[in-house]
This record gives sequence, structure tokens and C-alpha cells, in this order.
Amino acid sequence: MLVNMDSQAPNAVSAEALAEGKIQEIGEVTFVKREVKFGASRFDVYYEAGERKGFLEVKGVTLEEDGVAMFPDAPTERGAKHLLELAKAVEKGYESAVLFLVQMKGVSVFRPHEARDPKFAEALRKAAQAGVKVLAYDCKVWETGFCLDAPVPVEL
Repeated sequence: MLVNMDSQAPNAVSAEALAEGKIQEIGEVTFVKREVKFGASRFDVYYEAGERKGFLEVKGVTLEEDGVAMFPDAPTERGAKHLLELAKAVEKGYESAVLFLVQMKGVSVFRPHEARDPKFAEALRKAAQAGVKVLAYDCKVWETGFCLDAPVPVEL
């Protein structure tokens, strides 16, 4: 099984997929901009679709155990902060989503890595309750690159 390990690539791949309408839960968009500041955070992608405006935060996932993709692979205070900031964006009328881009094929489900970072897992559940979409997609990976492929079920 090939796994993409380039930590910078998921943002570019996700922005491209969003611009091409390949993220089903967001749909067609008319404008995409990367690295946009909101509040105390900088989100990976800002998008517009008519009157709809939203933010997409991307988390590259390379950890897999027995078909379960998990994030994070190390504690991330910054990651939890971004999730709570996405919830604030929802309060202000924006759409918000976090995309866990599983950089491989062959997983059956995505879950937060509770044992590795319980604060991140709790922040993810709080963000979801506040209206942040929690998405996971796997990727087709080849030796010279990868692309977003299919939705993966999420269990919080």
C-alpha cells in the first residue's frame, strides 16, 4: 500500500478538489482562496458559492491501524484551537468544515485518535455539535503524487 507522507501536499490537493466540486458535502463553489485569516486562526481554505461563504481546515492523515484511519498521530494544541475557531465561524454565519484527508486507500472508517490526544478528540466533538462538518476522504496514491478520491465514514 502506498501512503503519501508529504505534509504540505494535503492542503493543495484539498483546495483543488474543492474548486473542482469533488467534496460532495460542500458542492460546487465559485471562489477558492488558500490561507485565510479568521479570528485568531489562519484556515487552510476559504470558499464562496453564491451567498454561501465558508472555511475548510485540512488535516492530513497518515496513521492507520486495522483499517481505521486516525488523527492526530501526536498531540496538537493548535489543531484543537483551529476546530474551536471553526465553531466560532459557524456562529458568525459561515459554513465550516474540517477535512481529514486520509493519504491512502484501504481504510474503512476515520476516528479521532482519542488515546493520543483526548483534547483534540473532545474539541472535534464540540465543533461537530456547533455545526462544523466533519469530513473524511481517502486518496488514490501513486509513486509521483496523489488525489482525493472517496468519502470515508466518520465516527466521533
